[in-house]
Amino acid sequence: QVQLVESGGGSVQAGGSLRLSCAASGGTFSMYPMGWFRQAPGKEREFIAAIARIGTIIKYADSVKGRFTISRVNAKSTSTVYLQMNNLKPEDTAVYYCAADERQWIGVDITEDKYGTWGQGTQVTVSS
Repeated sequence: QVQLVESGGGSVQAGGSLRLSCAASGGTFSMYPMGWFRQAPGKEREFIAAIARIGTIIKYADSVKGRFTISRVNAKSTSTVYLQMNNLKPEDTAVYYCAADERQWIGVDITEDKYGTWGQGTQVTVSS
């Protein structure tokens, strides 16, 4: 089974940028669609972005479209999915999670119950 570890979170001012990384080990990373989700205090976890197993299909939540970019590297030495976040806003403050859809299909899903393995999360705080 794949294990996921996020990194790259931190505190930035509004308008700043961060790049989150999610390193995978075990499993067959290149066969899994991958997603990023976030959960703000007092709110439910929400979909942010997802990428198909070879990057041919990408989906974004409307709230981050044009500001966030998801990408992935499918290499034996670097099995990682990234989330580049630009023009950050205070409402982007949340714990960010990456997740693997281990159904090994060619598309992407935006619903969290389709993702079976999750990382521990990384905190992103954006101040105004």
